[in-house]
Amino acid sequence: MDNPPLIVLPCLDEADALPATLAALPVGWPVLVVDNGSTDDTAGVARAAGAQVVREPRRGYGAAVHTGLMAATTELVAVLDGDGSLDAAALPAMAAAVADGRADLAVGRRVPVSAGVWPWHARAGNAALAALLRRRGLPVHDIAPIRVAGRRALVELGVLDRAFGYPLELLLRAGAAGWRIAETPVAYRARAGGRSKVSGSVRGTLRATRDMAGLLR
Repeated sequence: MDNPPLIVLPCLDEADALPATLAALPVGWPVLVVDNGSTDDTAGVARAAGAQVVREPRRGYGAAVHTGLMAATTELVAVLDGDGSLDAAALPAMAAAVADGRADLAVGRRVPVSAGVWPWHARAGNAALAALLRRRGLPVHDIAPIRVAGRRALVELGVLDRAFGYPLELLLRAGAAGWRIAETPVAYRARAGGRSKVSGSVRGTLRATRDMAGLLR
């Protein structure tokens, strides 16, 4: 597409996963890796593959995403994890929905490609949060692990969370602002390398769910 979105990849110690992740992104789309205080060679691997790199030393998913938004200059921005678990082939259709004016925010709904890809504790926590969102009128079944929207609109939405609660606060604020949200299935597979900082353990899932649940009170 003309003027494709910038793809923002928030990354913490994703040197093992990045080569496959970057290779699977839409050809010709600009890529910005936000190195969120990695102790491995995440930045070096990203640069070697042709991606732009900025650093955000303050740990936190939301901090990394916000830094990416501030560094972006494109009209649209796409955000997805840097672990290669989400099928980036969904991005062009998602971006088209926003560019064509059919949606203000395009989000993905994870669809596991095999058993064991999505641990039960992570899936249960996500389902509970998504159910609460639907009760508030948001047409979603996931907490937007992959999304596309206008850069300026995202900044003006004023999301404050700089940790795991960022995606949930984004959806809550988008709903309150009357945004049209379009959800599309996205294949979800095992990460391309490394270990999950959230869903890889029950403790990580509980911590993330706790942070997000606080936003719903």
